[in-house]
Amino acid sequence: MTDSPGGSTGPAGSGPAGADLVIAGLGPAGRALAFRAAAAGLDVTAVDPHPERVWTATYAAWADELPGWLPAIAVAAHVDTPCAWTLREHRIPRPYRVLDTAALQRALPLDRVRVVAARAVAVTRDAVVTADGRRLGGRCVVDARGLPATSGRAQQTAFGLVVDARAAAGALDGRDAWFMDWRRDNGTDRTDAPSFLYAVPVGPGQVLLEETCLVGRPALALPELERRLRARLEARGVSLSGAEPAEHVRFAVEGARRLRGGPVGFGARGGLMHPATGYAVATALSAADPVVAALQAGHAPDRVLWTPAARTVAALRAKGLRVLLGLGDEAAAEFFAAFFALPVARQRAYLSGRADPLGVAAAMWALFGSVSPALRRAILRALF
Repeated sequence: MTDSPGGSTGPAGSGPAGADLVIAGLGPAGRALAFRAAAAGLDVTAVDPHPERVWTATYAAWADELPGWLPAIAVAAHVDTPCAWTLREHRIPRPYRVLDTAALQRALPLDRVRVVAARAVAVTRDAVVTADGRRLGGRCVVDARGLPATSGRAQQTAFGLVVDARAAAGALDGRDAWFMDWRRDNGTDRTDAPSFLYAVPVGPGQVLLEETCLVGRPALALPELERRLRARLEARGVSLSGAEPAEHVRFAVEGARRLRGGPVGFGARGGLMHPATGYAVATALSAADPVVAALQAGHAPDRVLWTPAARTVAALRAKGLRVLLGLGDEAAAEFFAAFFALPVARQRAYLSGRADPLGVAAAMWALFGSVSPALRRAILRALF
């Protein structure tokens, strides 16, 4: 159900009294939480200026990160053994899933949620205030509006084209997908900031070929990434028709710290994004049910979102981001060569989950011990 400015939320300055949960923002994180909370019987109000806006970004996750309740139809492509190219080829023995963005959105229906089509101008611990003056109060307020890609925050940027699978074959080199391909056939040399090719199937007969700046402050500009992608595809004999849909990516990977007494943050707004990869959707999908269970038990969601273990993991991964921001030229390829040489259990500990600080620390220490002395010195300079 959707409320218009004069709908059932009442006149300006009022709102539904006693809602169990009020959510600002209906991107993947906010919508997943709203859907799961309403399905569990909670009274949910969600606020978004364009609640039915169609999502266009490509989302993906490791298969073991996705919650069991997500329907299979939400997955567009299965990649059993994604590959990476650093200083050499790596085959990653961990299944990877590319989500069907439209199907994912449909799998999170809001028919049991009171939806308010309005812009939130203030989000506090107990209410969301909209631009038209309404105050929507609730027992718990969650801010899931995402993070603005401001210049002061580290960002990830990418430019991609959705290409016919037959045309994309030259870029894939016979592989099902490139999770990362750091080869320098994109028109750059060792003096340029590095970027990599991300190449994954996104549906029957279609492949996303995307030139990606993993993280930067500032990150590489989209026109530069487009230039690099087109140079790479030309070098690999990929012919383009000129009608390929384009994907433009720019988002912050650094979250804002929650202010004491403020609303609960969720998704990227709440620090659930992995700062060194930009992945957040699977974490939000998996975290929705624990948050709902906490609300049902009368507990604050932060008790499950930010355990001591989760805080420690976040601090360790923030250090990993500092290292990535300090890498350049061939150092990035060497760094990821060492990472993908780790046992997959250690890769998983660093990339996924939020409750295993010992596993994250062990992965970081193993990587540090396996790289060259020059890269170790670069890592230490970034940290200290």
